[in-house]
Amino acid sequence: MAGNTIHILDVTNRDGVQTARLGLAKLEKTMINLYLNDLGVFQSEFGFPTTRHETNYLNANLELAEMGVISPIVLEGWIRATSEDVKLAFEMTRVRHLNLSISTSEQMTQGKFQGRRSREDILKTMTDAVDQAKALGVVTVAVNAEDASRTDMPFLVRFAKAAKEHGAGRIRYCDTLGFDDPFSIYDRIKELASETGMDVEVHCHNDLGMAVACSAAGAKAAIDAGVNVFVNTCVNGVGERAGNADLLSVILAVKKAAGFSDKYTLDPRINISKMWRLAKYASYAFEVPIPINQVGVGENAFAHASGIHADGVLKDRRNYELYDYEELGRGEPQIVETGRQVVIGEYSGIKGFRNVYEKLEVEFHGDDEAREILELVRFANVTKQKPLVADELRFIAKYPEQTRKLLTLVP
Repeated sequence: MAGNTIHILDVTNRDGVQTARLGLAKLEKTMINLYLNDLGVFQSEFGFPTTRHETNYLNANLELAEMGVISPIVLEGWIRATSEDVKLAFEMTRVRHLNLSISTSEQMTQGKFQGRRSREDILKTMTDAVDQAKALGVVTVAVNAEDASRTDMPFLVRFAKAAKEHGAGRIRYCDTLGFDDPFSIYDRIKELASETGMDVEVHCHNDLGMAVACSAAGAKAAIDAGVNVFVNTCVNGVGERAGNADLLSVILAVKKAAGFSDKYTLDPRINISKMWRLAKYASYAFEVPIPINQVGVGENAFAHASGIHADGVLKDRRNYELYDYEELGRGEPQIVETGRQVVIGEYSGIKGFRNVYEKLEVEFHGDDEAREILELVRFANVTKQKPLVADELRFIAKYPEQTRKLLTLVP
């Protein structure tokens, strides 16, 4: 078994929420972080430290991390690789894990900067930002090579080496347009890791339908080159344009695929029995149905209709299933209320509120506390514009001070 480790670095709360037509309320982003932590994900790219409407959310989540609520997952922010952004991130938030991003390909250098920046400028801008982050006390810093898959290898290696020399711990290889295939990304990441000795992040988009395959191949390349790898994922494969590498698909590929199983080490904290709840919650929060054929969590993932398949799976499920549905936390019937329902909304009263919380077995120390939580629940409904689920209601009752920050947006 290869000695280095494949970690999961989820970017749902950064790349996922950048998706056109999609978004999450700050409470929903917090719940995603909690679920990712339960799943054993190493790191969540949980937001934008230089974006003002993120400030209270970011700091509230960092408080929850210090309290041991969102722990041991690492909460890391994404910013542009500029000294100005680094300074602003430290002024506005308590984020101390950063990913610094800048374009490296000739196409983007010319197409985005319109000739205003040379490649030497790119290098200096990036290294100055890393220097600034180190001077201010960053705990970990990674550098993103945006459009790495279309960047010539000599410059990409030079870029990564410069980042390492200035104190960056990881280089993110961004297949920003989903341009790579599994063979090209393997060769490129293996060369990058071998030449630099840096741990690698693999960040793949799905424009050609190969994000998961490329992520797996990139992870294999990094491990084969003797470094650790951090695969970037999004829950249910959400993400810009055609999406990012799907979280569960990547995990299952590493755990179950012929070329990985028992040969490469996945972060032992990963507990996929928590995946079903996370996938269903993300679908609800984003308001994007899970496709019927979605890996592991789609309605048909364990459904068998043809006679040959049904007969085979009833005799031995391994005839037609690579893994058990129970492994993913599936199997319990989904109970849907068909009779009377009392739902807490932005105009709810105290009696309906108490009825709902009694069903959740949550008790309050008097009417004052109950009314305080009711007000928070009302505001949460205003920000979400859809009913709160049980886990959200429990969170609000348990962590009212952090909830208040999550719900506070000051233009």
